[in-house]
Amino acid sequence: MRVALTPPALKRDRFCTVVSVTDTGDGDLVYFEGIDDLTAAEGITGCYVLANRDDFELDSLDAAYTDLMGREVVDERFGSLGTIVEIMSTPANDVWVVEGDRYGEVLIPVIEQVVLDLPDTGTISVHVMDGLIDMD
Repeated sequence: MRVALTPPALKRDRFCTVVSVTDTGDGDLVYFEGIDDLTAAEGITGCYVLANRDDFELDSLDAAYTDLMGREVVDERFGSLGTIVEIMSTPANDVWVVEGDRYGEVLIPVIEQVVLDLPDTGTISVHVMDGLIDMD
């Protein structure tokens, strides 16, 4: 897989090829072609690695998360809350971070009492519990 390193440096190629990825238990250890010693590795320390989404094989859970991003969330009382911009996983349940112009950031717990309708595509209907929307 070919990836881009950012920010780019003046004295190295902006693009690298991933040779292998190893799960260390504390994170992933990624080996890049041409990064063969400590000096070369230090040269990319702190860089972000950008990859094309189409280069990944997503499992069904990842695909479901990806399909939710950008979907509109509408409450039965408050109307449109905005779109899902992030999904947080917590021990109890997932939480959708919804951003909109009218209410700003709204955190929606993904539980049966809140999510009323979750179709495969389109608008998601919710019942926001009291106190989850800042009305100020």
